[in-house]
Amino acid sequence: MSKITAFFTELMRRYLPDPFVFAIMLTLLTMALAFGVESRPIDAVVQDWGKGFWSLLAFTTQMAVILVMGYVLAAAPIVDRFLNRITTYVHTPRQAIIVATLVGCVGSYLNWGFGLVIGGIMARKLALKVKGVHYPLIIAAAYTGFTMYSLGFSATIPVLISTKGHAFESTMGLIPLTQTIFSAPILLTSLAVLIALPLLNATMHPKAGEKVVELDPATVSDSKPASAESLLGDEKTLAWRLNHSRVLSLLIGLCGMAYVAMHFIKGGNLDLNMINFFILFLGVLLLGTPMAYVEKVNEGVKTIGGIILQFPFYAGIMAIMHGSGLVESIAHVFVSVSTVDTLPLWGLVSSFVINFFAPSGGGHWVLQGPFMINAATTLGASQAQTAMSVMLGNGWNDLVQPFWILPALALSKLKLKDIMGYTVVSMLLVGAIYAVTMLVWPHL
Repeated sequence: MSKITAFFTELMRRYLPDPFVFAIMLTLLTMALAFGVESRPIDAVVQDWGKGFWSLLAFTTQMAVILVMGYVLAAAPIVDRFLNRITTYVHTPRQAIIVATLVGCVGSYLNWGFGLVIGGIMARKLALKVKGVHYPLIIAAAYTGFTMYSLGFSATIPVLISTKGHAFESTMGLIPLTQTIFSAPILLTSLAVLIALPLLNATMHPKAGEKVVELDPATVSDSKPASAESLLGDEKTLAWRLNHSRVLSLLIGLCGMAYVAMHFIKGGNLDLNMINFFILFLGVLLLGTPMAYVEKVNEGVKTIGGIILQFPFYAGIMAIMHGSGLVESIAHVFVSVSTVDTLPLWGLVSSFVINFFAPSGGGHWVLQGPFMINAATTLGASQAQTAMSVMLGNGWNDLVQPFWILPALALSKLKLKDIMGYTVVSMLLVGAIYAVTMLVWPHL
């Protein structure tokens, strides 16, 4: 394992560029493929790119909000105390790697934005407490838990296709969650990942005598910039009392929770806006006062700079793929060799490839979904299994998709090349588990 890890780590160190550079190179590659493979005129390719560049601004905002709100929840005092309590039971580097992975897995299973952040927070706490922990590995280990989102409550595609009125309802109908994320094969897959992934990550920790890069406590600063109130003094004026009012936070937080309850009682759907609404007002309740909430939001904003910068580039890439027919060509290659029993497997593999160009569950499904639905209908395969194959391919690829690693890099202050070698190894294991699921499921 040490040799495999060292190989991929050195490979990433030498050749992997910054995530923004990766996005630029991927854009140019997509343009070249659209021109060379699909014979799309270069001027049309550039127009596709430019028109699509800002087409996902609303979705970009939703992604940014869910990450910031996830950070706020993860940094709330009650959660912070819970994480600190866990660290008291961890004493060795390999234990620390296992716990960081588990926290990332469970958090991502509950909600992808929450998990993406809480894993990194836990990893940093453990790196500070446990002597001898290899810092790049523990950050990578926490991030690998993100793959569990594709199996959990916020898995985009299963939630979408279970919602009345979704875009493909006329061709595939409504698929209840009991046939996707809550089906026995997917629940067993979740358990397999939850057990195997932490153990694999622990085996990658450097052995005695090998080089370990520890987190330098001096590089972690918990100091906060002085607020306007502290600069002007601590006089408890009316303004101060309003800013720190628990009553205001409680009232508006309860209003938010009441709306969520009424929304679902009346048969409302679970979508990204509702998820964001819920975690926003839950955060208000957990933080206790308006100013405490504002301070945590300001901290969380630091983790989303790369998302805001790069997502328009991926929107442009998706527009090129759609306009040129690249998605159809990629999907067709895999679908053409599929049978009723192997379609889920090839759906998984094709989704893995497409996710490099469209690292968003919802946007990815819009591009690939129609071809997979048609293939399932033609072959008589299960629509639920086919949809989950795309979802798992998405989550599998996210382990090596630089875009979603950005929040972890912002929290840890590491570079992509520092941690990607470890996530590649984890990707190999997760891919094997998902492939077995997709091969066995059609026979059950």
